[in-house]
Amino acid sequence: MINSLPPGFIMFIGAFLIPFLPKIGRQVYMIFLVILSAFSLFNGFGTHLTINVLDYNFIINHSDNLSLPFAIVFHIAAFITIIYGSHKDDWKENVAVISYAGAAIAALHAGDLFTLFFWWEATAFTSVFLILGGNTTRAYRAAFRYIVIQVGSGMFLLAGAVLFLYSNGNALLGQMSIDDTSGLLIFLAFGIKAAFPFLNGWLQDTYPEASEVGTVALSSFTTKLAIYALARSFAGTDILIYIGALMTFFPIFFAVIENDLRRVLAYSLNNQLGFMVVAVGIGTELAINGAVAHAFAHIIYKGLLFMSMGAVLYRVGTCKASELGGLFKYMPITAVCSIIGAISISAFPLFSGFVAKSLIMSSLGYEGLSFIYFMLLFASAGVLHHSGIKIPFFAFFAHESGHKPKEAPLNMIVAMVIGSVLCILIGVFPSIFYQILPYSVDYQPYDFSHVLSQLQLLTFAAFAFICLWHFKIYPPELNSTVLNSDWFYRRMFPAVISNVVNGLKILNEKFSLNCFKSFNTIKNFFHDIMFENKVIDREAGFDTQIVLQIFGIIVFILIFIHLK
Repeated sequence: MINSLPPGFIMFIGAFLIPFLPKIGRQVYMIFLVILSAFSLFNGFGTHLTINVLDYNFIINHSDNLSLPFAIVFHIAAFITIIYGSHKDDWKENVAVISYAGAAIAALHAGDLFTLFFWWEATAFTSVFLILGGNTTRAYRAAFRYIVIQVGSGMFLLAGAVLFLYSNGNALLGQMSIDDTSGLLIFLAFGIKAAFPFLNGWLQDTYPEASEVGTVALSSFTTKLAIYALARSFAGTDILIYIGALMTFFPIFFAVIENDLRRVLAYSLNNQLGFMVVAVGIGTELAINGAVAHAFAHIIYKGLLFMSMGAVLYRVGTCKASELGGLFKYMPITAVCSIIGAISISAFPLFSGFVAKSLIMSSLGYEGLSFIYFMLLFASAGVLHHSGIKIPFFAFFAHESGHKPKEAPLNMIVAMVIGSVLCILIGVFPSIFYQILPYSVDYQPYDFSHVLSQLQLLTFAAFAFICLWHFKIYPPELNSTVLNSDWFYRRMFPAVISNVVNGLKILNEKFSLNCFKSFNTIKNFFHDIMFENKVIDREAGFDTQIVLQIFGIIVFILIFIHLK
């Protein structure tokens, strides 16, 4: 029975023991949970656990060639994140990290929509504590907005699952269509978590507000789980090609003017998700391999970049580009690791980003999608600008900021070095990396023309940055909040609600005043008739007057109703 439980389940349940363990014991215990969960991946492909409830089969543990590579990299990310955060004595964050990672891994093995829904919401409720771990007013507000959006995604998924069950007699997680209501609702649920255009504001709003450890974990699981879900259910859906192209394009401009370097990375994350979404939309075996490979590599190099900026935040207390610079001499190992992450995300040959992104670009070429190809080519140049150059340049070089911090703690360095080594190994040995992808690969990324064209692109993009910087026309970082689609619920909705509430308050005051005037008019009318005209020819006490006035009002209302 234990062997049939889904990978990640032991991590999720085991998290409840963490508060009762000492600090050192917690770190060892969490790594043990990750290793124990990883052993479940050796059970092989197939359905390992099904539970029947009211004649409905819940497929709790199903593994195949698509879930395996995601499960492998999720375990790697969990392992690195635990090491990276081991300097902190915060059992609440430990519980959140291990349960969040476990829920995401278990979600990969859900075989039906209702099981997926359970783990989908579990990732939302466990990850929100990582944002709260930022321990600032901004973090608390961002966490509230985050959980509202994530629960909303879950509600779309649940509604779609119910309709799908009603229409098809089952809720198996498989290929779907957006042409019916159930498929469209599920598509929107996945789209929210994947940060589609106009549904992406939560990502840039919340990730930079988490703790330095929380942001690393957040960058690894939520959005990549959504990419997996899209590949599982909507591979080959044409509209994803255009959605993904927009995702690669627009975040570039926000990232260039953003001052908070962790928020720059959040925009960059959105940009990289676009490449994966395009590949899922193409839907061919080569494209799906590209989406999976890019998700795998992205989790590692993006985590590495977030770790380097987290180390800067931990030592300096800020990640604002305008307040950083000159840190290379004080944090050289962190700087080198950051540069390796930047080179990887920029897709330099011999690094992980190159061998992963090449699959996607080649699949575009094979399908004749020239316009989308050039959009992604432009986006690739933009990646070099805002992540490949801007992040390490403004943090570790640029001008002298006056900060003289210590190097990052040893555990942070170990985690960053592991990530750096993986970025290099994947790039140097792509054939081994390709073996874990869903479909067999006969692809050579290091052909002369491909390498040359990529180096040309990177060279000219770097030259453009140098010129912009030298002639002082590079867009300045704005020391402000750059709103994206989150403007709707951070600015517009509160303003609308405030105006509506104020309007209702004014109407209520006017209505109350008119009612009071009408009541006094009726009261005085009956008072004059009954007493001043001697209809009642005796002295009446105050209580008697009140009774007569109420009776008169009732009579007046009845006459009014009768006349209508």
